[in-house]
Amino acid sequence: MKTFIIGILFTSVFFIGCKKNSIGGKSYLNGQVTHHGVAIPNAYIYIKYNSTEFPGDDYNLYDTYIIADNNGNFNMNFFKGKYYIYARGYDLNINPPYIVKGGFSVTLRDREKISRNIAVTE
Repeated sequence: MKTFIIGILFTSVFFIGCKKNSIGGKSYLNGQVTHHGVAIPNAYIYIKYNSTEFPGDDYNLYDTYIIADNNGNFNMNFFKGKYYIYARGYDLNINPPYIVKGGFSVTLRDREKISRNIAVTE
């Protein structure tokens, strides 16, 4: 019986004390979505938790998303962990506008602050 109670306590502490990779923590990532140095306004930025590999173009494969501002800038808070960041938007300086996309993987430590642009391509 004592072993059973210790097992339950250990399991409870493990699940309560461990945060799943997600947005909202004390680590910080910011940057700008750009195509050939030109800002991509209102780009969608998709986030895949606990991943360092490109999940694919389908936005349903991602855990959440944010939208960059009118200047292509983004700011996100995360819990420490591994993430794949993928941006998709339109380069309005090309006629007709092209869909541009690209991404990178990032590993964030607790309270780490990283500035990194997302360079997208056709």
